[in-house]
Amino acid sequence: MMFLRISASQVVLKSDIIGIFDMDNTTVSRQGRDFLPHAEREGGVVYSADDLPRSYVVTEHEGKTTVYLSSFSSKVLINRAKSSALMP
Repeated sequence: MMFLRISASQVVLKSDIIGIFDMDNTTVSRQGRDFLPHAEREGGVVYSADDLPRSYVVTEHEGKTTVYLSSFSSKVLINRAKSSALMP
């Protein structure tokens, strides 16, 4: 199994990742602004960022969608996800 480290203390399975999104770019549109509050109301947001979140990772595992907020940029996370190295 391959993991992606999205914060100092949080990893997710790469195979569960639906998408990695930049916080600034996706909250410009109405759908983007509505997505995160909706996910939070549904109980599907995990705050893995101690600082202001710069990106979020949407995962689905066993039919449950979870949104992880990360202080890492989406570019950093995408580069890590593309890496073939196992991230514990």
